Parts: sequence; structure tokens; C-alpha cells
Amino acid sequence: MPRILLLTEADLRAVVSLDRDSIACIEDAFGALADGGVVMPPILSMAIAAHHGEVDVKTAFVPGLDGFAIKISPGFFDNPKIGLPSTSGLMILFSARTGQTQALLLDNGYLTDVRTAAAGAVAARHLARRDARRACILGTGVQARLQLTALSLVRTLESACIWGRDADKAAALAAGLSESLGIPVTAEPDAETAVRGADVIVTTTPATRPILQADWLQPGQHVTAMGSDQHGKGELAPACIARADLYVPDRLSQTRNLGELQNAIAAGLVAPDAAFPELGEVVRGTAPGRGSDSQITIADLTGTGIQDTAIATLAFARAERAGAGTPFDS
Repeated sequence: MPRILLLTEADLRAVVSLDRDSIACIEDAFGALADGGVVMPPILSMAIAAHHGEVDVKTAFVPGLDGFAIKISPGFFDNPKIGLPSTSGLMILFSARTGQTQALLLDNGYLTDVRTAAAGAVAARHLARRDARRACILGTGVQARLQLTALSLVRTLESACIWGRDADKAAALAAGLSESLGIPVTAEPDAETAVRGADVIVTTTPATRPILQADWLQPGQHVTAMGSDQHGKGELAPACIARADLYVPDRLSQTRNLGELQNAIAAGLVAPDAAFPELGEVVRGTAPGRGSDSQITIADLTGTGIQDTAIATLAFARAERAGAGTPFDS
């Protein structure tokens, strides 16, 4: 029987980090999605409203990769109140040739956090102005920290601000990011003020009511919205999509049902069958990205199975080279 490699969160943190290599890994994945041949079924998604929770199952087969991952990702957003992280989960890596299990990646959501932040960096690299210097992060959770960190790897940031409903959390996060990134990061109590002064805005919350209004947006800004990945969620007022000069989904079929686009369609501001270039097409250059410094651009990131297969494959390869993990017979 084949041997299976068991990788704990500690093992995975030792071999994969949020860096330029992981961003390149996710950028290549989006490009592969645009190339065609990828098999990526719709997300299996289940809401557990009684406990402010959800569970998503994502997967994708990518031609040229030896394996494919199935990722199970719970998000229970009241967990911080009882001292637990809001996200957890695991990935299983299978051989694309035989279907045999290759590895169990018990990452507790770590790899999802990395690949999600890396996707934000990819979106900013291709859609934000090249001279973008000031960032605004809406939210105070793990992704708020990671999205700003990832953004700093693709743009030369000079300052940033954090807005959150909990002012103490925003202040603590700003202080920590100032130290880790070496730039001034401040907590801004008013979301509109925070947004109006930014070149890049990243929304990172599980909001079900808009936290970003269309009339706050200014020419030249880029918005990455990554919190809406379930029916009923939405961080952006629907008019934001209508106001944007360029709207780019990670996967159009997903954003019509799960992303910010779902709310713009429901509001009658966008036709249900409206076509938009996907991020992978922009990465490959088969669709245009930002056309001028005055455009308002929006990336709608719902999270794709190809990102999970890509980051799991990277982690497995690095773990094997490093001799990390615990092999066992199935």
C-alpha cells in the first residue's frame, strides 16, 4: 500500500510562508485557469447559521500537476469570543494519475490563509496603479494582517490605515503591522475617511451589510474584495460594481452566486449574464487590466479550488525535499 505523508500545521508553516514564491504559485494557478483544461467543480458550500458558521469544500484538477487537492474549510465567526480562530480545516492531496492519497495537510486553515492573501497580491499587481503608495484595510482579522503584508510585496507602500468595528483591535493590528512592515500604519475610526485617502482598498470581513459605499470611491483607486464567499454576504454596496471602470472576478460563475457580483445582480445594477474578464485572463494578458491611472478597478475574490490544489502541491513538494512530516502506511 502507498505511504501517506502527514503534515501538521507546524510542518507546513516551516516550509510555506507568505512570500513572493507563494504569490507566484497562485499567480500561475490563475493563469492555468485561463489556459483551459482545468477541471474545477462548483464549491460545495453549507451555511450553519445557528452558530454563525459555514463550511466550504473546494477542489480542482490542473493539467501538468501530479496531484489534486480537496480542501475542507470551516469558518465559524463567533469563535474569537471563546478564544478560538474563526477558520480551520484541512487539505487532502491525491495522485492525479492513480487517485491514491499522497498527503494529509492538517493546516488548520493556514494554507488557505496564505493562498487567499497571495490572491490579493496577484489582483493588486495587475489592477492597482503602479505608483500606489497608501493602503486601506477594512477589517481586523487574520486576512487584514496578511492582505497588507502581501500587498507590500507587490507595491512599495509608504503608509496604511486599518478600519474595524472594534477600535481596540484596529489599533492593536495597526501597531503590529507598523512594526513588521516598517511603515506607519494607523487605525482610522471612520471608514469613509480611511477609504478616501487610499490608493488600494482591501475588504477582509464576513460582512452581510455593505461596509464600503460607492460614493466614497475616487478615480485611480483599486479595491480587492475577498470576504464575500457565501450567499448573503457582501462587503461592497452594489453600486460599487456599477461605478467601477473595470470589474474582475476570480471566477465569474462563482461571483455571480457567491461574490460581490451577486448583490449587484440582485439589485438590478448588472445583468445576470453580463460578461467580465477573469483574473487569470488578465494575468495571461488575454484580457486587459487597468487601462489608465484614473480608472476605478475592483477584484472580486471568492476563493477557487485551483488555488488550493496549487498551494497544497507546493507544500507537499517542499515538505518532501525538507524531509518534513510523518509518513505512515495507509
